[in-house]
Order: sequence, then C-alpha cells, then structure tokens
Amino acid sequence: MINRRRVLMTLPTSLAVAGWAGRTASARSASAEAVAPALPPVGSLLRLPTVKLFDGPAFGSGQADGHVTVVYWWASTCPFCAQQSPEMQKLWMAQRSRGLSMLALSVDNRPQEAIAYLNRKGYTFPAAWVTPEFQRALPKPKGLPVTVVRGRDGRVLQAEKGQLFPEDVEQIANWLA
Repeated sequence: MINRRRVLMTLPTSLAVAGWAGRTASARSASAEAVAPALPPVGSLLRLPTVKLFDGPAFGSGQADGHVTVVYWWASTCPFCAQQSPEMQKLWMAQRSRGLSMLALSVDNRPQEAIAYLNRKGYTFPAAWVTPEFQRALPKPKGLPVTVVRGRDGRVLQAEKGQLFPEDVEQIANWLA
C-alpha cells in the first residue's frame, strides 16, 4: 500500500534541510515541532479534546466515538498538504455517508489564513484551528502533514507523517469495512 511513499519518505526531510521548513512553518509551529511527539502507536488510545470547528459546531470524542475518524494536521502554506488535501476532500465526500468522521486541524499562524484557504479551495471537510489549549491536550506529532486514523473504539488504526498519495488516502476507506 505504501511502497511508493516509502521511496519518497526522505523528501520532506531533504526539503526541510534545504530551507522549506523556514517557508512553511511559523515560529510557533517551528518551536513546537522541535519538541513534537512521535506518531501515536497503532493500537494506542487516542483521546480527542473538544475543538470548535470553523463552521461553528464543536467536535470532540462524542462525535468520533463509534466512527472511524481521520485526524489530519495540515497548513495552508505546506506544499505537501496542498497535494494531499484534495484527496482528503475526495475521501470525505465519498465516505462520510458510510460513517467516516474527519477532523482536519490547521496549524496555520492565524485561523483566518486557514479559513481563507479552505474557502478558496472549496474544501468542506470538518476543519478547526489548533489552539494552544488543543495543542496542550493533543500535541501535533512531528511532521506535516500528519494523518491518524482512529478506530470506532478510539484506538489508532493507522498513523502516517508526510504526504499520502491518492492511493494511500483511498485505502483509508478500507477501515470502514
């Protein structure tokens, strides 16, 4: 499933060393990235703190419990997120009627940047801004984008850092079976 991804996994690191990190990460996220935790292990319990979505309602464990939930950290300035986000939108549109839940978490400097980006691109997946309170409760794992699939029982089914290719995003739907 991820063979092509593994071949290219070093690309984000190489670009960061070459200077991309300075262009895509804010001072807030750069310092947070230095101490960011590793991806949550498969099988571990992933508690979702409540966060206010950009379109108004709150999202938390209550909305995710009993559903396969994709938690997707992204930024409007991240070139890898720009490639993955359209695929996340396709996944959301195709699988939400099957019970898929999604929480896209923007790590942009200001929520207005993320909202403008979502509107410009026409993305409708549930999205929120990572507030400092949310970051303390559920720190973003190291890397960007980060995609974690949480099972119906609240346990991690899959955790990936770096860009997922279209076929990788499509495979997330298999967790709904």
